Amino acid sequence: MTIKEIFDTMDYGPAPESSAEALAWLANRGGIAGHYINGKWGPLRDDFPSNNPATGEKLAGVTKGTAEEVATAVAAARKAQPAWAKSGHKRARVLYAIARLMQKHSRLLAVMETLDNGKPIRESRDIDVPLAIRHFYHHAGFAQLMKSELPDREALGVCGQIIPWNFPLLMLAWKIAPALAMGNTVVLKPAEYTSLSAMVFAEICTQAGVPPGVVNIVTGDGETGAALVDAQVDKIAFTGSTEVGRKIREATAGSGKALSLELGGKSPYIVFEDADVDSAVEGLVDAIWFNQGQVCCAGSRLLVQEGIADRFYTKLKSRMDGLRIGDPLDKCIDVGAIVDPVQLAQIKGMVDGNSEGEMYQTAAPEGCFYPPTLITGLSPASTLMQEEIFGPVLAATTFRTPSEAVEIANNTRYGLAASVWSENINLALDIAPKLAAGIVWVNGTNMMDAAAGFGGVRESGFGREGGWEGLAGYTKPAQAAKPLDRITPFTTEDGAPADPLDRTAKLYIGGKQARPDGGYSTPIYSPRGKLLGHTSTANRKDIRNAVEACNAAKGWSKTTGHLRAQILYYIAENLSARADEFATRINNMTGKRSGADEVETAIRTLFTYGAWADKYDGQVHGVPIRGVALAMKEPVGTIGVLCDDATPLAGLISAMAPAIAMGNRVILAASEPFPLAATDFYQVLETSDVPAGVVNIITGSHAELAPTLAKHLDVDAVWSFSSTDLSGVIEKASAGNLKRTWVNNAKAIAPNTRDYLAAATEVKNIWIPYGE
Repeated sequence: MTIKEIFDTMDYGPAPESSAEALAWLANRGGIAGHYINGKWGPLRDDFPSNNPATGEKLAGVTKGTAEEVATAVAAARKAQPAWAKSGHKRARVLYAIARLMQKHSRLLAVMETLDNGKPIRESRDIDVPLAIRHFYHHAGFAQLMKSELPDREALGVCGQIIPWNFPLLMLAWKIAPALAMGNTVVLKPAEYTSLSAMVFAEICTQAGVPPGVVNIVTGDGETGAALVDAQVDKIAFTGSTEVGRKIREATAGSGKALSLELGGKSPYIVFEDADVDSAVEGLVDAIWFNQGQVCCAGSRLLVQEGIADRFYTKLKSRMDGLRIGDPLDKCIDVGAIVDPVQLAQIKGMVDGNSEGEMYQTAAPEGCFYPPTLITGLSPASTLMQEEIFGPVLAATTFRTPSEAVEIANNTRYGLAASVWSENINLALDIAPKLAAGIVWVNGTNMMDAAAGFGGVRESGFGREGGWEGLAGYTKPAQAAKPLDRITPFTTEDGAPADPLDRTAKLYIGGKQARPDGGYSTPIYSPRGKLLGHTSTANRKDIRNAVEACNAAKGWSKTTGHLRAQILYYIAENLSARADEFATRINNMTGKRSGADEVETAIRTLFTYGAWADKYDGQVHGVPIRGVALAMKEPVGTIGVLCDDATPLAGLISAMAPAIAMGNRVILAASEPFPLAATDFYQVLETSDVPAGVVNIITGSHAELAPTLAKHLDVDAVWSFSSTDLSGVIEKASAGNLKRTWVNNAKAIAPNTRDYLAAATEVKNIWIPYGE
């Protein structure tokens, strides 16, 4: 074959990678992937096989972990954790040693990953393994810096971690590195299909001097994962399907376990007519056919502007024809094998069940392979445009205007990633913040790094992995929280009203005082049993009205921090003018003489978050590209809050102020026993230029209001500082749309300013490469 023929046909000769060393490594260890607990290999049972996806041949047997074996691993991790957490410098040295040894054994790790997963060896070798190593190097630095940079934080304890089969080694690194850096110990369960690279990593841990019990690996299937979720761990970190993530949210509800979920996606790949078409086509190959499309952030929805659609499709089909599909160990292969026949059948079923659009497919070898597929002419509501296929299938549609592109892109229940292609940087940076996604790539795709957080919004989960923001999920406030005492309302002695006039306070919804839908009210008494007034009893219809008011006020999120600061200062000014009145009200309700101090605290809180409104900046992450990764802090959206019962004014404002300072809209369920300060406060809001719908105040039983707030699909987060322990109810009900929750777990928590600000924002990383 001549060089000219090679360039004309793109038909290169095979360049196979040897699997002999990796297979020998397995054989020398009994051909079984088993548990690594307390620094030792546990039982080795051939409970089910781990097969090579490309050939169907058995690579090794896998031990299915039992609940008792999981408990043993958790006990070992619990015992090792206090000593491991003591010295950040010692942790840094161990993490550094792991990184160095992973470099030393990088070829073995890459081959094992390809044998077990079916991805092309050049992806394992050039992407997965180097990025996994990068995470351990990067987090060694975090371990060294924790004491000085995070002095008020400490480790959670024992972290249970469950990872998927699409990036076995990389997901292991994403989970283990930050957990260890912050002083936690871990019990990790690899995916059922892909446990082998975790075995190599376990041996590296021994060589690196990881103390026994710090890293534990338990192999098995879904039942083993369920046992780990139910075990006595302090956190569950899960990457996988939205369906399973929802079940884990329900299973951990009310347990007090921290939870992070990195779930599915249906990421839009938006190509504007001024884009560099050839670059966009090449980027799309990486976006959807990388790892056979088995990527949670795959650019599986192509949105191309009408003016260039035909030309773009023609070039894309030509590029598809040149993709090489076959033996993953061949270094010339572009697309490898699907991980398992079960996954292959699922992909085929979804494609075969589609009757819309036009399909273009290339060829694929016999076996567990699926050809790169393009389906054009789909409607935005098509099943293939809405549901995650998790295979090498690209669903495409067109758009006309930038606003239509954003509307179609956001027309999904997911929100993990997005790509924007345009040579007009003004257009690209206008579109990126409007997309519902945790990460946006401009003129690029699949750019990731340990320095920049990765994670989603909506049903793509919550929490971040990587960067400063990723560390938050592996730490907690250093101070111990005391058990929370339930605060109950006072009752009457003689029923005599303190004021003969009717003083029934209404709800405050959409900038107006509103009568409750149910038509009922609740009497509020002083400690001496005197009737102080009545408050409206809100129900689910009132919450629905408040949510609709929040939706109508979405423009608040687009206002400047400067404007929000001015309004917060104005609220403080107007509250200050009525300080004596509010202090008296608080004293009369609570029977204490701390009303004046509470009002002063509330005013200071308003000033504090007025100050932060235009100063809680994002970051420019130092990622290894010729460009920048902008970490933008965006509002969460609509937040439902069950306010602190003990401090009826300060508790309401301590939640309201940071939320609206960051651009959120709020539904505040006032202190249940002492609600009258909140109903007085909306008179202050009416005179403080707060736009209608930004702040809504309801009154009633927290226990009755909490489930409705948590279940509502248009509520983006729920916070609970109530003295009624509703943590389990809220977390379980929140699984519907996987909204963020912040609950007290029956503890008297005392969040600091940055805790509130972090809870009131989502981090969106926008990657912007530059240069010609």
